Amino acid sequence: MRSFAELIGMNPNSVTNYAGRGELPQHIALVAVLVAEMADRGLDYRNAIAKVAPTKKPRGATRRGHFGGDRQASLDLQS
Repeated sequence: MRSFAELIGMNPNSVTNYAGRGELPQHIALVAVLVAEMADRGLDYRNAIAKVAPTKKPRGATRRGHFGGDRQASLDLQS
């Protein structure tokens, strides 16, 4: 699971959590099926996925004076 998560740019814990619940979002299931099919046919799935360059962007990234990264008026907070 760790290798698959890294391959598609996901946190390995997220993939493990989905597996533990026995459910997988359709888009992740589709990627898994396509990767398996390509591997069965001897195709280089890693090269194909590298063309997309999946990256994991943190959700809710914050910056000083903002809550949760949402666009809103600057908060004048004194440190």
